[in-house]
Amino acid sequence: MIMRVFQVVIRPGKEEQFARFFHETAIPLMLGTKGIVQVLPGAPRTETPREFSFVMIWDSLDSLKEFAGDDYNSPHIDPAEAELVESRSIKHYDLVAT
Repeated sequence: MIMRVFQVVIRPGKEEQFARFFHETAIPLMLGTKGIVQVLPGAPRTETPREFSFVMIWDSLDSLKEFAGDDYNSPHIDPAEAELVESRSIKHYDLVAT
């Protein structure tokens, strides 16, 4: 399984608008995506008020590629959120069974 860690930093003043998008659009979209085993959405904390994240567990690299394309190492964002996002990052790991 693949663990995908996606993080965004929101433009100053756009936090509430992004929070709505995050809760109403992004989380439901990811929860309903084929190949995702688990979604762990992360909201800002006091010390990081403009940062949001997703940790997604994918059943396979093939499923991830089906969703994100062959360029799955690029942190793509939805066009609806592009004007809200200052920066983004993506990292992948092999999930360690516990």
